[in-house]
Amino acid sequence: MFKALLRRPLLPLLALPLLLAPVSLPAQSGAGPYVVAESGRSFGRLQDAVDAIGEGEGTIRIAPGYHRDCAVQTAGRIAFVAVEPGRAIFDGVTCEGKAALVLRGAGARVDGIVFQNMRVPDGNGAGIRLEQSNLDVVNSLFRNSEEGILTADDPAATLTIDRSTFSRLGRCDRGLSCAHSVYTGVYGRVVVTRTRFEKGSGGHYLKTRSPRVEIRDNSFDDTQGTATNYLIDLPAGSTGRIANNLMIQGRDKENYGALIAIAAEARDNPSRGLVIEGNRASVPQGTGRKTLFVADWSGEALAIGPNELGPGLTRFEKI
Repeated sequence: MFKALLRRPLLPLLALPLLLAPVSLPAQSGAGPYVVAESGRSFGRLQDAVDAIGEGEGTIRIAPGYHRDCAVQTAGRIAFVAVEPGRAIFDGVTCEGKAALVLRGAGARVDGIVFQNMRVPDGNGAGIRLEQSNLDVVNSLFRNSEEGILTADDPAATLTIDRSTFSRLGRCDRGLSCAHSVYTGVYGRVVVTRTRFEKGSGGHYLKTRSPRVEIRDNSFDDTQGTATNYLIDLPAGSTGRIANNLMIQGRDKENYGALIAIAAEARDNPSRGLVIEGNRASVPQGTGRKTLFVADWSGEALAIGPNELGPGLTRFEKI
């Protein structure tokens, strides 16, 4: 069955060739690479474009190329949109020692942007640091960094991630707390759909303290992961759905005990009725490991429906 799982085509979300096209051009020169669509004004610095929108609402169109730049949004609603999806690359520069985009305005959208090579002294260098309000991320790529997206707490807000890729992210070293591909604080709702997680370099692939989640139609491919942990970690418990995901555990694990962990750290959120169904999961053969599909510390009744599990996986265990 394990070989059959690997032979199956991955989900449609993996058809993201535009994100993988090589880019060798520098950021556009002459006219600034950042254009506020509503006014037509161009800027040489992303922060200047953000400040021009201020407390209003606007779209910043970002030219193709490598942008060694960053910005902090403190007000307004801003859409950060690549002119050519997959070819606007923020590379290695962070603001406030946090991320390429630090977002604490009234809302934001990120569309078609690549974030890479983000590292900071505290080990949480991210493409995006979300500190408050709603954020929609679509068709974007996060790679080769300590973290893809990291959030603070905002119980009234929603984080939505769709049709994106998280690759070569996470770490558990230097005596610091681990970083993860995506790690959210207590956000009101977290929705992750049609997204690929792969090649993790430590920590968990998706860790969220949100009380409500919708995690569906994604792929978690850990076959090339290094010293990774859970594929999905809901450390404080959660309700909602984990459905129709492809989940493949790799061999190089720091923790191979489970693919999905519920309330492993606390029972801050109710978990009763959390739906886990329609997923396809597998683990490497010949390791002698005991691996759980779902490890549950919540003590509540989960709604675990039919899932297709490969050899060596135990469906469920209450810890």
